[in-house]
Amino acid sequence: MRLWSLHPRYLDPQGLVALWREGLLARAVLQGKTRGYRHHPQLLRFQSHPMPRAAICAYLCAVHDEAFLRGYAFDRSKAGNRRAVTPMPVTRSQLAYEWDHLLRKLSRRSPAIYHRWRSVKRPEAHPLMLARRGALEPWEKKKAGD
Repeated sequence: MRLWSLHPRYLDPQGLVALWREGLLARAVLQGKTRGYRHHPQLLRFQSHPMPRAAICAYLCAVHDEAFLRGYAFDRSKAGNRRAVTPMPVTRSQLAYEWDHLLRKLSRRSPAIYHRWRSVKRPEAHPLMLARRGALEPWEKKKAGD
C-alpha cells in the first residue's frame, strides 16, 4: 500500500487508479470494515490525525478531483463526505523520497510522463498535506538500496 504524500497530478494512469483503490482500502481499515492492513505503516499518519476517517475521506476526495480532471469515472460516493480537516504534516524529506521513488517507477512504466515531470525539483504535496522541514517520516519503510 502506498498512500502518496505527493499531489496526485504527478501519477500516471496506473498510479492514479492504484492510489484510488489503496485509498479505499485504507478507508475500509479506518472504518473497521476489514481486518487486513490494520497495522500498515502507511496508515499511521491517518490513525494519528484527530479525525482519521474525515482525513482519509479528504484524501480520497482530492484523488477523485484529479481523476475527474482527467475524465475518469471514479465513483465519488466511495470517497465519503468531504469535510474540512486539519492538514496533515509531511516532511520535505518524505516528499523528496517519494518523488525519487515515483520518478523511478515512471521512468520504467510511463516514460512520457517521466519526461514531463523529471525536471521538477520541489514537487507539490497532496492537497491534504502541509509540507514542513524534517527528516524522513518514521512510518516510511525504506527499501534496501534507497
